[in-house]
Amino acid sequence: MKKRILIFMAIVFSTSLFISISAQDIALPAPNKTGGKPLMQALNERQSTRSFTKDNLTQQQLSDLLWAGWGFNRSDQKKRTAPSSMNVQEIDVYVALPTGLYLYFAESNMLKQINNKDIRKLCGTQDFVAEAALNLVYVADLGKLKKKEGDPIKESDLLSSYANTGFIAQNIYLYCASENLGCVIRGSVPKDKLAPEMGLRPNQVIILSQTVGVPKK
Repeated sequence: MKKRILIFMAIVFSTSLFISISAQDIALPAPNKTGGKPLMQALNERQSTRSFTKDNLTQQQLSDLLWAGWGFNRSDQKKRTAPSSMNVQEIDVYVALPTGLYLYFAESNMLKQINNKDIRKLCGTQDFVAEAALNLVYVADLGKLKKKEGDPIKESDLLSSYANTGFIAQNIYLYCASENLGCVIRGSVPKDKLAPEMGLRPNQVIILSQTVGVPKK
């Protein structure tokens, strides 16, 4: 009897530990796929911002932002809001928030926590990257392009990934213009410092980073 009680307590403890860890993931609200400014107005107001407040985005804004950038707009076909060369969809979108680093899963519309570190300041070389609400880090998973760990990676291997990232980044720009938020795409990323903090494999390559937040008036 005593042994059974101990086993039961062990199960309860391990279950509660799992729940507490899983609870760090963020289940986003359903994205709002209607409304916003007309396309031509958003294009007219699209701009880069490099001065941000420390205000956070709401979870609804975060959901809408990520769906606009790289969400599924044809879920039955697993097709996205941005094009991808040969539909490989090798770009992963990581989100650096004050509460940690997350990976965006479009199919379940959630952010899976990678770690609980605030690594925003490592996402760029300018001071504002550490103060803005979040930084998006675009990572090419070359494993989806048949690159194994240890295989040499040439610049020519990344050409499509740069183009695909550009499509996503422009979607983010247009969403921000539509919602009076600010953003800027950046190539100035200390990849040698950032990649280890993100726990990336050798065949995962940081392409660009994009800072998003509330612009200072």
